[in-house]
Amino acid sequence: MSVTGVSRSATEWLQGDVGDRSFVTELIKKGKPDYIFHLAANSRINHELLFEHQSTIVNGTLNILEAVWQYSPSSKVFITGSGFQFLNEGNPINEETIFSANNVYSLARIQSVYAARYYRTKGLMVYIGYLFHHDSPYRSHGHLNKKIVDAAKSAAVGKKISIEIGDISVEKEFGFAADIAAGIWHLIQQDEIYEACLGTGKAYRIEKWLDLCFSIVGKNWKEYVKQKSNYTPDFKRMFSDPSLINRSGWKAAVEITDLAQIMMASTF
Repeated sequence: MSVTGVSRSATEWLQGDVGDRSFVTELIKKGKPDYIFHLAANSRINHELLFEHQSTIVNGTLNILEAVWQYSPSSKVFITGSGFQFLNEGNPINEETIFSANNVYSLARIQSVYAARYYRTKGLMVYIGYLFHHDSPYRSHGHLNKKIVDAAKSAAVGKKISIEIGDISVEKEFGFAADIAAGIWHLIQQDEIYEACLGTGKAYRIEKWLDLCFSIVGKNWKEYVKQKSNYTPDFKRMFSDPSLINRSGWKAAVEITDLAQIMMASTF
């Protein structure tokens, strides 16, 4: 299988902007791909990112789907969704949980879902995977989970470090990106399921991640970590109910303990 990657910045891929309708249309018209995966997005929820999210997530989705409808109707299209776009009351989130546009990121994600559903009525094979927190060694160093990994690695070699983080009682999923990628591939092979929550279904406190990463190198995280005062998290508990996709044959395999080992062993 030949793969064409598109990015605004990655030099090893074809450079382009999914928000550019002409670029997307020409690419799909010429390539007529079997599969299209719309993964582009900035996942931060700051209001200042309103128009970036609209361009990348919403317009990007519309640009892809319209081009597929016109020039490559047999293509299967995957649109990324997020656990953030649902009403989160601390209970397991599934496909039946109602949407909640409580920030600009979830707003854009919800809009893209309705665009996907509209084009599905026009005969397109459009799939939506609602993704929950997942990680890999390629995660950026500013991300909380990777920040903790970096701190543990520094502590292991005797560096004097101190990091400040927010509420460590927050509970979330700790999935492995390769598992989620396998789930996405599994989803787009389905004939009856078009939307599914792709997650581990297990929530752990951030404190658990601290314990795991620092214990691997024989250190006590409390000697290196400070908690922010007056910090308000975006949520207290968020996790999926992936039973629908589990019944179809996919289930996340990597546990949080395995993920910690993978992340700590990485040289990235």
